Amino acid sequence: MKICFLLQRRFAYIGHRMAVLLKQRYGIDQFCGYASLPSSYLFLKNQKDIHYTGLLLDEEIFDRYKNEKLDIEYIKNFEKQYGIPNLWPYICSDRVVRYGQLVREYPNDVSQYSHEEMLRIFQVVSKSIVEFLDKEKPDCVFISVVGSIASLLLYQVAKQKGIKTLILDNARIGNRYFLNERYDGSTYLDQSFQLFKQNQTSAADENYLKQAADYLKQFQEKPQYYFANSEAYSTFNNKASLRRHFRFLAPSGMYRSLRWLWRQTKELAQSGFKNYYTTIHPWNERWDKLNRKLRILIGYSDLFDPVNLKEDFVYFPLQSEPEAYPMLNAPLFMDQIWTAKQLARSLPAHYKLYVKDHPAMFGYRRRSYYQELKKIPNVRLIDPAVDSLKLIGHSKLVATVSGTAGLEAALLKKPVISFGNVSYNLLSAIKRCENVEDLPILVKNQLDSYHYNEKDIINFLAALFKESVDVDLAKLWDLEGGRIVDRKTNELAPLVDLIAEKLNLNLSK
Repeated sequence: MKICFLLQRRFAYIGHRMAVLLKQRYGIDQFCGYASLPSSYLFLKNQKDIHYTGLLLDEEIFDRYKNEKLDIEYIKNFEKQYGIPNLWPYICSDRVVRYGQLVREYPNDVSQYSHEEMLRIFQVVSKSIVEFLDKEKPDCVFISVVGSIASLLLYQVAKQKGIKTLILDNARIGNRYFLNERYDGSTYLDQSFQLFKQNQTSAADENYLKQAADYLKQFQEKPQYYFANSEAYSTFNNKASLRRHFRFLAPSGMYRSLRWLWRQTKELAQSGFKNYYTTIHPWNERWDKLNRKLRILIGYSDLFDPVNLKEDFVYFPLQSEPEAYPMLNAPLFMDQIWTAKQLARSLPAHYKLYVKDHPAMFGYRRRSYYQELKKIPNVRLIDPAVDSLKLIGHSKLVATVSGTAGLEAALLKKPVISFGNVSYNLLSAIKRCENVEDLPILVKNQLDSYHYNEKDIINFLAALFKESVDVDLAKLWDLEGGRIVDRKTNELAPLVDLIAEKLNLNLSK
């Protein structure tokens, strides 16, 4: 058995520790990997725990496009074999190549690359990945996030070659994660859900049904955000606080800023200060951050409307940008202003559309973004600091591109319209809009004909509990930068065991 890991950015440290556990617990000793950052690539090359039979560095491959001659026939043939149905989903899912984001802060959306350069980039990356998979011949490719040309290519080429793919997905319940074989589906979750619906369950499954019923009752009595028990919650929570955005001026904030600057400088030094395509230049970062702080100082409070919980309204929470999930699974509705306009004109005439931005986007949006939303006659723009769960509880309908609000609304007995391909679409409470022309009748049906089906929700939650494991990846990945030490390796054991289960591996003697 050989497993190939997509070891993008800071996940490289976590992925490596997962490989160590797979070796220790299941005797797997053949691994290969596709790394993103030079710093993580050097870590993987220099560590002594695992022998990787092959390692690719994305930055190095990408750099070849400058001397690559565009081969239109190659592009055409590759499109015939691996197109979805063409090659644009690969390019448009890459925030750096297509929009110039991540290397520059949102709201930047200008690519540094021309159309021809994008094709040459795709050409060098696709050639390298096909050659890599042909040479390494892994039995499984593990991908934590599909959100770039390389990650989508790894997935699609592996699928076409009959290599098993396992993709990590957030269960949106506590710190739970589950696995999919497809980025656009819910393979194992769907299978378990159907078995629960058909009452084809074992004695052990009764525990999951009880766990699901208890969770649903607890959530309806006291709703809370799914990551509330994570150690990272204090970081995610209250992002719309003015005080939080200027705490960097405090001594502790200055220390954190200097520590981050030192780490960034160290990684640049390790790469020889080479200008890689995902390199975030310190001067650009400081300039973007300064503009964001100025937007926060100027403020948005004059743009926000009062909340009237007694009126009829549909709730449409905006999602943070750039975010990989909607870019790949809801490409037609990525423009959230356009989506809000279509939704607003699809409501009953006396209804209001409550639009509230994601707290994480506070300061990133320009005032002109909100002003464009306020041009819509029946829109109320809500302060991001307002409790989203409270708005869900008083709404008549919740609409979301692909956010967790859709699942939260279903648990709170509300009808939902989703615009993306998400796991909770399996629920009967959720209706997906794939064609904007169908939206008015879809809204009407959800408002007039929705019936709460508790058994359906309990079966779905039971399937989620059965197929997922509890791992605080938000803490390990975001707060600790992926640099987990040996003593924390075992925190990843449940996820490693889940991978082993899907690969039919047995514990090593």
